[in-house]
Amino acid sequence: MVVRRQGPRDVVVVGIYQTKQARQLPGETSISLTVQAVNGALADAGLTLSDVDGFNVQIGSAPAGNDFAYKAGAPYYWLGRTHVSPDAVVEAALAISAGHCEVALLSSAQAGLYTDRTSTAPWTRPPNEFIETWGLHTPAEWALLAQRHMHLYGTTPEQAAHVAAVVRNNGHINPEAVYYGRGPFTPDDVLSSRVVAWPFHLLDCSMTCEGGAAMVLTSADRARDLKGTPVRIIGAAAEQWGPEYTYPPTYERKGLLGRRSADLAFGQAGIRREDVDVLEIYDNFSWEIIRALEAFRYCDLGEGGDFVTSGVIEPNGKLPISTDGGLLSYSHSGGSQSMQRVIQAVRQLRGTSAVNQVPNAQLALAAWSYSVVLLARD
Repeated sequence: MVVRRQGPRDVVVVGIYQTKQARQLPGETSISLTVQAVNGALADAGLTLSDVDGFNVQIGSAPAGNDFAYKAGAPYYWLGRTHVSPDAVVEAALAISAGHCEVALLSSAQAGLYTDRTSTAPWTRPPNEFIETWGLHTPAEWALLAQRHMHLYGTTPEQAAHVAAVVRNNGHINPEAVYYGRGPFTPDDVLSSRVVAWPFHLLDCSMTCEGGAAMVLTSADRARDLKGTPVRIIGAAAEQWGPEYTYPPTYERKGLLGRRSADLAFGQAGIRREDVDVLEIYDNFSWEIIRALEAFRYCDLGEGGDFVTSGVIEPNGKLPISTDGGLLSYSHSGGSQSMQRVIQAVRQLRGTSAVNQVPNAQLALAAWSYSVVLLARD
């Protein structure tokens, strides 16, 4: 018997919106994309900006919720302070559940920040002695974790390449994806692309692009009077491990990141792992899917490589992942890319996914490395 624990109760996602996503969006700015995303999510919910009393907005790479709320004319409001991602969904759901606000708006958009295309994106190399002296950047950081996993458990580049091919092919058939029509991809295609940071090849790594996204959360009671199709949050939790790019990214420290969040979220929801119909997991690198599935207890430590190549993660498998193409193929637009995992989970449960719609999907998991959100058709 599964016992449900205390968590965010009676909170629903009632509005979602994603702007056009592209490698570059000429004529757009982070602000213009934010406005598009916010207006779209509010329209989807059947609300106006005057209804919002909770804000977490990121414009470009900077938190802007306080300034946005003031300029929007909100007299007094709750302010979210976490990165706009599944973490922010957890924070907003708890705030609504506790009565700190009634309608929370989350949004993030980015354009024009990545201009020096001879280098990795600026957010992958913040000012830090490890980066400026030794050249550490995001692909190298995560490659160290993957190498340790390979050493401990015998995981192979071929297994990670299988993940990359599955997710990239999801985007290949998605007209909304940046990589639409760029495939199909095979594991051999992934392994044939140039090495970025061993064992990651170019096609193992997420791309960079521009775009925006927004989401509106409220109480289930309030949602009954709205036109938006509500999706209920039945479990949510977040955790941290330490400042990124500051402390050594050891597998022993970071390898099980998200396990505590998953245990808490499933405990709150009162469901089993196998009850979930679709997994929208953060896929900054192909190996992250293997790591996350182990951390979330979908398989034992060291079994992730064999698990992902067993057919379980394909669109018609038991646990389809990153069904829109994820960060590898759909979009990786700064901060909004992590919130997109929740938005795609909502679309699956609404039955409105652009591609790879899971028939009669009832339960979904959306995750960033640090946080897990469980959602259900309301």
